[in-house]
Amino acid sequence: MLKMKAVCERCGAGVPLDGPGAYICSFECTFCEACTTSMSAVCPNCRGELVRRPARTRSVANVATSQVAARVRRLLGGRR
Repeated sequence: MLKMKAVCERCGAGVPLDGPGAYICSFECTFCEACTTSMSAVCPNCRGELVRRPARTRSVANVATSQVAARVRRLLGGRR
């Protein structure tokens, strides 16, 4: 699952978690649209391509959270 970072790694500006405006590379480095444009969509950390980060809907986030909780319960032998 993607780490949804809330700030640009270059300028510190906030980036939305649930909409357009954030760009990531394959290592999940996160940048705002302005910084991505000024860097020609190339990550300064890994030199990888920066692409628009997909939005995560609340329902997907809730499903993912419940899946993680279920895995933890299984690992702990059913304890809650």
